[in-house]
Amino acid sequence: MTSTSAAFVDQMVPDSQASSGVFERRAGSRKPSRQDVASPAAQAFYARVMRTLAGAGLEFLVGGTHAFMRYTGIERSSKDFDIFIRSDDIEPALAVLGRSGLRTDMAFPHWLAKVFHRRYFVDIIFNSGNAVTPVDEQWFTHAPAGMVLGVPVKLVPAEEMLWSKAFVMERERYDGADVVHILRSRAERLDWGRLLDRFGERWRVLLFNLVLFGFVYPAERARIPARVMRILMERLRDELDSDAPAGRLCQGTLVSREQYLPDTTAWGYADARQLPIGNMTAEQVSEWTAAIGR
Repeated sequence: MTSTSAAFVDQMVPDSQASSGVFERRAGSRKPSRQDVASPAAQAFYARVMRTLAGAGLEFLVGGTHAFMRYTGIERSSKDFDIFIRSDDIEPALAVLGRSGLRTDMAFPHWLAKVFHRRYFVDIIFNSGNAVTPVDEQWFTHAPAGMVLGVPVKLVPAEEMLWSKAFVMERERYDGADVVHILRSRAERLDWGRLLDRFGERWRVLLFNLVLFGFVYPAERARIPARVMRILMERLRDELDSDAPAGRLCQGTLVSREQYLPDTTAWGYADARQLPIGNMTAEQVSEWTAAIGR
């Protein structure tokens, strides 16, 4: 591990290190980004945000690159720093950060706020863009401890990271490989009962990713518990033996906010994100759609 990267994750030891090691990007392969997250100034800012929240008694989780490396051993650069927080705590968090002299912005009221210092920023996440993976109490109950930039923290649990990443299937960003790598590193240690509960009626998204894992690693497909595959396959068989639901519903918007716009704007399909079917208002859907490309 490079000295910069070692400082970035401090003393965190990847859970998967014994089996997979730590993988580094080759020198010069780092993509340009909006901020240099590895610079001392950026790291000092991130540590300041974490200490400010902790000092105010506000619980938070660190996700993104830090948690992903912990679970997979894969090291990579990132364009930002991700903190996860309960929705009830977002307003108090922004208030305390603002009082500390930092600029804050509620970027998208249904899932994301930001805090800025000079050219650096932190994403404060309390849901997902599709509003299907809210940060609730279970995120904190199952969060492992870590040390990030000299600050003792808790990390986003592997199960919740997998759950949220499974719904990211945009043309410009697809997190399926991240899901597969979490499965490769932690299949035997995942709380499969909680994962099944998390996906709930959207279990097909979980099944899709488990089938993909067996394709990517054919010799390791048995690492996915047979009982989990049987549960999901039984659900699929039950669907094959029953009538399809009535109506015209597009759930593609839950995995891509852009690629299924023709379905909801021109072809008459209902948007699975929008109330009363989903969890977003028409205004939130419109605002999230307008931000495409920004």
